[in-house]
Amino acid sequence: MSLERVTCSAHGLPAYLADAGGPCAVAAPRPAIRQEVRTVQLRQWRTDDADALVAAFAEPEMDRQTATPVDTPAAARSWIGRRAEEWGAGTSYAFTVVDAADAVLGNVAVSAVERVHGTGWVSYWTVTAARGRGVATFACRTVSRWAFDDLGLFRLELGHRVDNPASCAVALASGYAVEGLQRQRLAYDGIRHDVEVHARLATDAEPGAGTSSR
Repeated sequence: MSLERVTCSAHGLPAYLADAGGPCAVAAPRPAIRQEVRTVQLRQWRTDDADALVAAFAEPEMDRQTATPVDTPAAARSWIGRRAEEWGAGTSYAFTVVDAADAVLGNVAVSAVERVHGTGWVSYWTVTAARGRGVATFACRTVSRWAFDDLGLFRLELGHRVDNPASCAVALASGYAVEGLQRQRLAYDGIRHDVEVHARLATDAEPGAGTSSR
């Protein structure tokens, strides 16, 4: 596979972008990365994404993705600011998933980064219009590879409610093996939910060519 040298748009740092939509490996763990497969890309959140973020959190059940309501542009800018602070501290790395027109499709993040043991927690969500297109799977695979290669992590974990088969499909398609069940781990609207836990190691085989439709 031939490699073309490119420059990351946000910080002018060198990266390598494989042709045919291969992975982009950034030289340092903290600068923004930009990935592209067909028309889907990852980049850091920006303050001008505030309106799109408010719209995303207005969708059903999206309030479960944050402990603090994101229902105004000011709240969205605050949310984006916290993600930038976490990025700077090296504890969490959140990316917005966008299409070719830079419209927000979702979010993918590596959080709870623990350097001593080389672990992190992966999470993802997409807006309704982006579902069923493989967007979440692409985002999860991409950020996982980046976390292994550039952050130097060894073990990544994620979890989902057992009544969320779409999220489970993304996890499996992204190479995350089922490891167990956390009983009644989450509580929404007075109802407790079991959570299925998945994990992927840096030494695990890359996920197959098949892609989840999620």
